[in-house]
Amino acid sequence: MSAGDLPYVSVDQLQIGMYVYIDLKWFQHPFAFNNFKIKDDDQIATIRGLGLKRVRFDSARSESKPKPREAEKAADAATSEEMVPKEHPALAAKRALIEKIKVQREAAARIEHAFVDTAKTIRDVEKNLLSDPEKTVAQASKLVGQIADSILSAPELAIHVMGDKIGGEELYFHSLNVTMLSLMVARDIKLPQEAMQALGMGALFHDVGRREIPNKILMKQEPLTQAEQNFYALHCQYGAEIVKALGFVPAAQAIVQQHHELFDGSGYPQKLKGDAIHPLARIVAIANYYDELCNPSNLADAQTPHEALATMFAKLRGKFDPKLLQVFVRCLGVYPPGTIVQLSNGGLGMVATINTAKPMKPTLVLYDANIPKEEAILVDMGREVEVNIARALRPAQLPREVYNYLSPRRQVSYYFDVGGPGLEAAGA
Repeated sequence: MSAGDLPYVSVDQLQIGMYVYIDLKWFQHPFAFNNFKIKDDDQIATIRGLGLKRVRFDSARSESKPKPREAEKAADAATSEEMVPKEHPALAAKRALIEKIKVQREAAARIEHAFVDTAKTIRDVEKNLLSDPEKTVAQASKLVGQIADSILSAPELAIHVMGDKIGGEELYFHSLNVTMLSLMVARDIKLPQEAMQALGMGALFHDVGRREIPNKILMKQEPLTQAEQNFYALHCQYGAEIVKALGFVPAAQAIVQQHHELFDGSGYPQKLKGDAIHPLARIVAIANYYDELCNPSNLADAQTPHEALATMFAKLRGKFDPKLLQVFVRCLGVYPPGTIVQLSNGGLGMVATINTAKPMKPTLVLYDANIPKEEAILVDMGREVEVNIARALRPAQLPREVYNYLSPRRQVSYYFDVGGPGLEAAGA
C-alpha cells in the first residue's frame, strides 16, 4: 500500500508508537521527515499544534493503535488547555536550517567552481608538459602544494561529489580524483608534508605515460588482446621515464612506475609484491583501482561507489596494503559520495557529502516529490537518531521520477571542502 492509500485518523486519536504521515510540506513542520513513528507525548502535542485535523496512519509499521473516538472530546479539552507556542522551536530551527541550506548551496557552487579551475589547471599542465616542462612542472607543484597545505591545515574535511562533466574537463577528472583520494589517505596517516608533495605529484602524473599509447587501445570498449595489454602496460615505464627527465623526486617516479602493482604480486609491470612496492605507490594503487571501478572506459561496467568499496574490501582485499585499504574505506565511509540509499523510514536519497570525521553519517539529498529539485532537502544523518540508512541501491533500481530528481552521477568525481566540517562548514 502506498502512502497515499493509507487511512486517516484524527490527531486526537494519536498515541505513542503509531507510525504517521504528515500532509504538510517539509518546511511547514518541525520534524526531520514527513513520516515517522511517534516516540513521546511532546511529538503528539506538536502535531496537534500544527493545526492539522487528521494524519495518515500506517498500521503495519505501528506498535500501537489509535485511541477510541470516544476519547476525542476529552482530548479536545486537553488540547485547548495546552499552551501551544505561536511557532514551535523546532520549526523555527528548521526555518533557520533552510536559510543555512541556501548558504550550503552557495558553498557547493563555490566548490564546483574550484573543482573546474583545478581540472583546467591539470589540462594546461598535460598540454604544456613537454613544450614548456620547467614552467608546467612548477605550476603542477604549486597546485599540489596548495591542495596539500589546505588539507593538512583543515580540522575536518568534507568530501563532495561533483556533477557530471562540469566545465567539459572530464578527461582530467581521473587524475584529479586519484590525487584527491591519495592525499586524503595521506592526511589520515599523518604523512609528512614533504612526502605528501611527492605523493601528490606522483598521483597527478601517474598516467602521464598513456600519451605514448595509441588511442585505439586507450579508447577500446572491448577487452584488450594479450598483445594490447602488454603494450598498454608499457605506459608505466614510459611515464617513469618522462617524470625522471622532468626532475621528479625518486618517490614520485616510483609512484608513476608502480601504480598498477598490487600487494599480492598480481599487478604489473614488474609483478612486485608487498613491501617491494613503494609505500606511496601503494596508496595511489588503491585510489586508482577504486576510481577505475567507478569510472571505467565503458560506463556500462561502472560500479557504484558503495559497490566499488565493497568489491575491494570483500573480494579483492589481498591485492592492497591491508592497513592502507582500511584507512581508505574509513575515510570514504561505507556509503561514499554518489551512493543512492534507502532509509529505514522508506525515504530515498543520494549521499552528497561525507565528513571524514563522521564517515558513517553522511549528508543526503532527499527525494520529495512535493519539493522542487533545485530546493531538495539536505539532511545531515549525524543529527538524526530515529532514522538511519537501511541499504544502498543501484541507480537502475530507482523509479524514473526518483532517478531524474536525484540525478545519480554517471561519472563520480570528488573534491574536498577544506573550509570546515560538512554542513557546519557551509553554515548549515
